[in-house]
Amino acid sequence: MRRSVFLLLFLSPAICLASRKVTDELGRTVVVPDHPHRLICLAPSVVDDVYSLGAGADVIAVSDYTLYPPEAAKKQTIGAPLNPSLEKIIELHPDLVLGTGGMNQIPGIDQLAHYGIPVFMVDPHGIAGIYKSIESLGEALDRQEQATALVSALQARELAVRKRIRGKPRIRLFMPIWYDPIVTIGKHAFITELIAAAGGESITSDIGQEWPQVSLEAIIARKPDALLLIKGSKLSLNDLVDRPGWQALTAVRDRRVYYVDRRIEMPSPAAIYAMEDLAKELHP
Repeated sequence: MRRSVFLLLFLSPAICLASRKVTDELGRTVVVPDHPHRLICLAPSVVDDVYSLGAGADVIAVSDYTLYPPEAAKKQTIGAPLNPSLEKIIELHPDLVLGTGGMNQIPGIDQLAHYGIPVFMVDPHGIAGIYKSIESLGEALDRQEQATALVSALQARELAVRKRIRGKPRIRLFMPIWYDPIVTIGKHAFITELIAAAGGESITSDIGQEWPQVSLEAIIARKPDALLLIKGSKLSLNDLVDRPGWQALTAVRDRRVYYVDRRIEMPSPAAIYAMEDLAKELHP
């Protein structure tokens, strides 16, 4: 009996530290716990991914600007995605830190490895990239079955939207992210794909960069049918109406605007909800 107890005590640390190697979406080999339960998410989209996989109870901290799901916004934060507090992350003793390559590729993140804290990165591009990142996180969190079911459900919803708007006229949209300088969405931005899936067409979908800077003259020449703005953002229609030259755009002059909420900015399941809502706006 004593020998069995001794062996159990001897082996238990090894059991607790059981781990496996996975490859994240930046091509990094990451040693993660078999069943990570203390999670820190470095970007709002990753928070949404993790909660959608059913692991929200394991999240101990999130980044600033986390809005979805609403209960996640109540978690303590570790700072902004582009400048998280490494000291706070270390103090929280997470099993696993989850980030996104588009926002969290900062030199300090690599320092966490020296403290035995694994960091797993996703890097979604396009709608397919959203699904891929869910599957990647499912592997990292040992929730492969949940990830497979979630991706299947989201793909079915995407297909339902595409079927509903099939054959309807495409509404040509210009989506300004900012106005000075003018920044918008390009060919490889996942928002461009969401707009297309919802029955619209971004007039800058032919530009190679994800987030290109363009001139007002180029936008005027492309003659968008309407603007697409994000509700509650710092950029409003009045900002454009009052700026020199923007009245040359018929969409601005006639106040032809569609609105979508901030979920469209998140390469995560929330984006599919935004796509559904946008499709209803464009094609009631």
